[in-house]
Amino acid sequence: MFLKLKQTKSQITMSSSRFIFFVYHLALALILQKAFGSQNCSNSGNFAANSPYAVNLNDLLNYLTSQTPQTRFANASFGQPPDRVYGLALCRGDMSSQDCETCVREAASEIQNRCPNNKGAIIWYYDCLVKYSNTDFFGQIDTQNKFYIQNPNNAANPTAFNLQTEGLLKQLTYQASRNSTLYAAGELQVYGLQRVYGLTQCTRDLSPSDCKKCLEDLISEYLPLCCNGREGGRLYSGSCLAQYEVFRFIRG
Repeated sequence: MFLKLKQTKSQITMSSSRFIFFVYHLALALILQKAFGSQNCSNSGNFAANSPYAVNLNDLLNYLTSQTPQTRFANASFGQPPDRVYGLALCRGDMSSQDCETCVREAASEIQNRCPNNKGAIIWYYDCLVKYSNTDFFGQIDTQNKFYIQNPNNAANPTAFNLQTEGLLKQLTYQASRNSTLYAAGELQVYGLQRVYGLTQCTRDLSPSDCKKCLEDLISEYLPLCCNGREGGRLYSGSCLAQYEVFRFIRG
């Protein structure tokens, strides 16, 4: 689902070159592919190598790698208490199945390297996340694991730009919560010239109402903190994500 929303006022000019956009986009991709794993290892306990929990975790990660590419989301649990493990994987809704599989496979491998023997962990890559735990977290909004990344470039008219961006993300939040895939993407034309692109998405273990709440809370908390007057921002939690940029980052 890709929406086109238009609002026009006076003209503003782009404050950054395409080269700067490219550098920012490339640096962000590299950061997300190398970080945000070990710092989110759970303190809920450890497991021994070759233990029943280790076997169940390996089976879970293999399952997520094979199943997620089909619909860009999968969740499952393996084993019996006290060695049962719960997990999910999410790919961005605009990804191809092949790219989704690659991302989940790499994330599943990296999370075990960064969180060895931890019974719970979460890792974000640029295009996907993988999360597991020894407690059942399905259907619950993750309020603990959150972070943001901001575009370093300032908008020409920050106050007006903020209002337009917030409006776009609110509209996409509404659309995502009404979409069976809990994903929405769109664009907004501001001041007659500049376009802003955005997307919102939730893990599909959430209900539509909880997806809406997750996105609303994430955006209201982090949009002013991270992205006040910025030309782009990416907001992440363990249950939902929101992103906007002045360049077209959305595939398709």
